[in-house]
Amino acid sequence: MGIDKRRARTSAFRIPEATLFAIAILGGSIGSTIGMHFFRHKTKHWYFKFGMPIIILLQAVLVGLLIWLPIEFSFI
Repeated sequence: MGIDKRRARTSAFRIPEATLFAIAILGGSIGSTIGMHFFRHKTKHWYFKFGMPIIILLQAVLVGLLIWLPIEFSFI
């Protein structure tokens, strides 16, 4: 978020929003949300304002399911 904010101020090549969401989905949702608020970047876009917390919630549910319902593999 900080890099994209700096690029926005200098009118340089921007990071696509799809890339920012992909980084969040691949595990960077907490960092993306913190960076969003720290740099005050993308906070007015509704899809970032609500999308990032939804991604965090879905990842928390997934981690909870993996902890409580472990997948067992058998090599028989």
